[in-house]
Amino acid sequence: MTRTLAALPGAARRLCLSRRNGEICTREDGHRGLHHRTGGRLLWNDLQADPPECAAAGTPVDPAPVLDDGFPGHRALCPVCWAFVPRDGDGRLEPHDSWRGDESRYEADRRREWFNAYGW
Repeated sequence: MTRTLAALPGAARRLCLSRRNGEICTREDGHRGLHHRTGGRLLWNDLQADPPECAAAGTPVDPAPVLDDGFPGHRALCPVCWAFVPRDGDGRLEPHDSWRGDESRYEADRRREWFNAYGW
């Protein structure tokens, strides 16, 4: 049974989450050897990994709709890495690292509820 990262307890802290061509490594954090995406054929090393910075910085975006409790604040959804990112004064995405998992269980729960309410 496949589960989303947010469905796994502490997933952001337990998984490697290195990226290559947008695919996320699903091996344990601190693993030895090549990065690998479970269910895929893509293997890569650290030199081949995508940079942590998302290429969508500076993209003009609208703020994301908010849930009843105000989540995700005044942030926008990045169309490339799916992170919730602050916008600058001109309505463009601020520079940010690609989304690599939620920082807390609360953020994961709110993020899941947001996607259930507003979709992709």
